[in-house]
Amino acid sequence: MSSAQIEIQLIASLVAIACAIPGTFLVLRKMAMISDAISHSILPGIVIGFFITHDLNSPVLIVLAALTGIITVILVEWIQKTGLVKEDTAIGLVFPALFSIGVILIAKNANDVHLDVDAVLLGELAFAPFDRLLIAGTDVGPKSMWVVGSILLVTISLLIAFFKELKVSTFDAGLSASLGFSPVVIHYGLMTVSSVTTVGAFDAVGAILVVALMIAPAASAYLLTTDLKKMLILAVSFGVFSAISGYWFAHWLDASISGSITTMLGLLFLMVYLFAPTKGLIAVVYREKQQRTEVSLLTFLLHLKNHNEEEERHVNHLREHINWQKVRAKTVLELALKNNMIVIDESIVSLTKKGDAFTSKAIDYIITNEDSQIEDMKDDFFLFRG
Repeated sequence: MSSAQIEIQLIASLVAIACAIPGTFLVLRKMAMISDAISHSILPGIVIGFFITHDLNSPVLIVLAALTGIITVILVEWIQKTGLVKEDTAIGLVFPALFSIGVILIAKNANDVHLDVDAVLLGELAFAPFDRLLIAGTDVGPKSMWVVGSILLVTISLLIAFFKELKVSTFDAGLSASLGFSPVVIHYGLMTVSSVTTVGAFDAVGAILVVALMIAPAASAYLLTTDLKKMLILAVSFGVFSAISGYWFAHWLDASISGSITTMLGLLFLMVYLFAPTKGLIAVVYREKQQRTEVSLLTFLLHLKNHNEEEERHVNHLREHINWQKVRAKTVLELALKNNMIVIDESIVSLTKKGDAFTSKAIDYIITNEDSQIEDMKDDFFLFRG
């Protein structure tokens, strides 16, 4: 493995970590699409910064681009607060306008400069190792690595220093204000970090991958845990894994590195979306099926409790009168028998003592609707899932 390959993977990993941290809070605050808006609307800031300095590597570009990102957030919130449109509509109005301004400025004034739209949108990690940082004539590595590394160091420092404030303001802005933490200051601080991170990663990976690295790892982690610290760790881990595996996937296919990393992020999210233990699609469908079975069991037990006539308690009654299909009726009977809720004698179904006691408890809950009573019933309900 060559030094260039190592540097590409290192830069991609640093970008992944730097994006995952603010991305986690954006996902939790339901502001995922604001990262897309920032990543596109900072273009005029970059262009104006270049017009002022005539240097694509000037830190002024980062400052002005970050400022443009903050202006984007302010404009989106201002339009949203009018109550005339929702947040997604406001985002769709603001960032195309700002991005278009940047495109027009490039087309009119920077045609002879390597500042084209394709490079801005797509980025190219393969070229990052060739843009070196020289200090006193000494090559200390790719510029992207040092820029993103510096931003990451500041981001981690701010996360450690303001973790409590970020956590409280994210989940309860009212409590944050009552405790003396200004939700507005924290909000715009987060937006500033997001903007600076986006700008720092812009030249190396482009806007599309920045958005993917900010949102996909955090969204995947969100489906796996409800603990903020674990979510941050998972988001960072997913980002780094996708960055490295995406590079080797691109190497194998001889394809775009950024595109391959984004593909790995999508595949990773798809796997988590399908197979997450509690929030995954399969788990949700299975749980809903269990709940439908429990409701059917309770319906059947209540029916037995309220009817003494043999014709009402005959096994065929499930299909003939309650209008259940054969498979559903068989499932209900088998689970009720398995949990010793009923007995069947010559096709006549009767409640056992356990079944009668449970059904009486269920009736009391239905009548009183007291949550405390359902807690005692949960263990019995979980038996049905066996």
